[in-house]
Amino acid sequence: MPRTFLDHIAVTALSLEAGNAFVTECLGVVPQAGGEHPRMGTHNSLLRLGDTTYLEVIAPNPAAPPPTRPRWFALDCLTPQSPPCLSAWVVRTPDIHATAAAASENLGVVESMSRGTLNWLITIPADGSIPLASGAPALIEWQAANHPAANLEDKGLSLAALEIIHPDPDRLTRLVSSLQLEAPVSVVPTASAATTRLIAHINTPQGMRVLSAPHAIP
Repeated sequence: MPRTFLDHIAVTALSLEAGNAFVTECLGVVPQAGGEHPRMGTHNSLLRLGDTTYLEVIAPNPAAPPPTRPRWFALDCLTPQSPPCLSAWVVRTPDIHATAAAASENLGVVESMSRGTLNWLITIPADGSIPLASGAPALIEWQAANHPAANLEDKGLSLAALEIIHPDPDRLTRLVSSLQLEAPVSVVPTASAATTRLIAHINTPQGMRVLSAPHAIP
């Protein structure tokens, strides 16, 4: 089994403008423009968190034709009342098929995706959901010599830790272990009736900031 690494974290929003405003309020830094994902009818903006790690804001693209399948990261489940939220995390692997086969949970089908000149393979459930009560990561294998984060502006951000508060921590911990993950990721138990919540602790030029759901308590 190859080792895997935390590739990026994703803020989902009904609009890119709302997602960018949320991230800017939390981190004090404005995301830079990303691009479009033609197969998913989405677009994004980005913030570098290191040489091989970044933050993505992703939303449905109103200028794109609707996709013929559910959008990824449960974006089709958003409503006008859904606030922007840190909703997903993505794990990088040099062999996505081997890692997906070794995972203790079904993370979805390996599909090819693109944004501009970038190409990659990623796991996506057929219904567009985030597996394991929205706590499981997607797997990604970049088809490029250099990681795309290296081409982003360096605004002095770095990811210190990612916490996943989950109603079934043992199951999620088994999944993380099966991925051979090397990353500052921890699983935290919560009440069985509670929903999953992701909390990212990010170093910024203004000090440590927390990114999660709106107004989340660190």
